[in-house]
Amino acid sequence: MHSTALTATPVDAPTEPAEGGRPVARPARRRTPRGALPYALVLPALAALCVGLGYPLARQLVLSFQDYGLAQQFGQPAPWVGLDNYRALVDDTYLWSLVLRSVLFCFFCAGVTMAVGVGIALLLRLMSRTLRLLVQTALLLAWAMPVLAVLTVWQWLFDSQYGVINWTLTRLGGDFAGHPWLLEPLSFFLVAAIVVVWMSVPFVAFTVYAGLTQVPEELLEAAEVDGADARSRLRHIILPVIRPVLLVVGLLQVIWDLRVFTQIYVLQKAGGVTADTNLLGTYIYRSGIGEGRFGTAAAVAVFMLVLTIVLTSPYVVRMLREEES
Repeated sequence: MHSTALTATPVDAPTEPAEGGRPVARPARRRTPRGALPYALVLPALAALCVGLGYPLARQLVLSFQDYGLAQQFGQPAPWVGLDNYRALVDDTYLWSLVLRSVLFCFFCAGVTMAVGVGIALLLRLMSRTLRLLVQTALLLAWAMPVLAVLTVWQWLFDSQYGVINWTLTRLGGDFAGHPWLLEPLSFFLVAAIVVVWMSVPFVAFTVYAGLTQVPEELLEAAEVDGADARSRLRHIILPVIRPVLLVVGLLQVIWDLRVFTQIYVLQKAGGVTADTNLLGTYIYRSGIGEGRFGTAAAVAVFMLVLTIVLTSPYVVRMLREEES
């Protein structure tokens, strides 16, 4: 009498028919248990982020509720004033003119930067390999130049006595001999916008060009065969495909151009104009470091943070909708 041995097979193990008709069990996949390890790996980066960003933000918020001046830097306790700093800001007409000026400057620079950057990115697709490499090298060099070096060159170009811009415009028939570009608010912001756009265009051009490389060529060829012209292909194929890239780049440009400081501050030093050319960034610096009103400066900084959130929230909402769709 012979006995047969039974082999237990896991319930969740799938089986496959063998050549002899008997099912052969495949080894079941091991499920890796999710424990605290993923959270432990993220914890150091999260802690560094909280220390690097959370503490300055919390400290700034506390300062905005205090009367913190020069005396407090030498050890005297800061009086708690509550919402007095914010009430003073609401009644400050000069601050509201700064808000309007900063928002207009921000959207003007961001709009021009996006238009020029996207235009250059589209042209890069049509260039030969050699010409495209030369243009990309020029953009990279312009992007890599230090801010102060860039501002020094642009100050020389717009110098009232020896500037190349005045010399060129005078040779073309204009009356620009000795024209003080940095002494008049309108021309001051024109020069500042040129510098900001010139330094921001390479980032937009490189990023958008990288997005354009993801546009399917067969889709463009099919549209061209169907009779779509270049404008139709751009409007109905290229721009919808790279819309997520445009939203991210536009969001970053609004944030950066609203917080612009170095270009305005250095040009103010060169032109001697402050009150009529201040933006929110330079106003915060002059109120805090220049005048010692750190509580007021902190309140303006908090207000600027809220303004940034308000201006960028439409971009964030649209990006979330793009991801869900």
